[in-house]
Amino acid sequence: MDEAALGRDQQRRTKGQLPLTSAAYEGRPADIAHARGLARGFLGQVQAQRGLPLSRRVTDGVQLVVSELMTNACKYAPGPCLLDLRLTEGSITITVWDSSPVLPVAKVADPGRVGQHGLEIVMAVCQGFEVYQEQAGKRTTASVTLADDSDGDVTGHHP
Repeated sequence: MDEAALGRDQQRRTKGQLPLTSAAYEGRPADIAHARGLARGFLGQVQAQRGLPLSRRVTDGVQLVVSELMTNACKYAPGPCLLDLRLTEGSITITVWDSSPVLPVAKVADPGRVGQHGLEIVMAVCQGFEVYQEQAGKRTTASVTLADDSDGDVTGHHP
């Protein structure tokens, strides 16, 4: 169990349901690495339990998205945050809840800008991205498609 997850890391899967895992974090910088570790473990379980071959694009992409979304939550939102990873039909869905009601805005690409490229990166890697304001905070959801074509590119995705 991820010790930084306040003791609430949950791995749930029952017969007929797709795997998912969740963890609650305190919002500290060290939580970002713990969340990436949780993602690595979850992807390993998906491969082992479901027999799904996950490409390097998928495994690296999921960990990158987890890292970027958790970085934003830890940097810009005071207090706890929640991470939810789930296998859906054809993708891995990453959801991060944090306490800040401020919705993220992607900035115009600027090669001279130092930092603040996380949302640009997430949107480039993901095939789905949504942010919802909630009564308390916001929920950011991104999805990484599992299918690659014979060239290793995302099926049906043209950057």
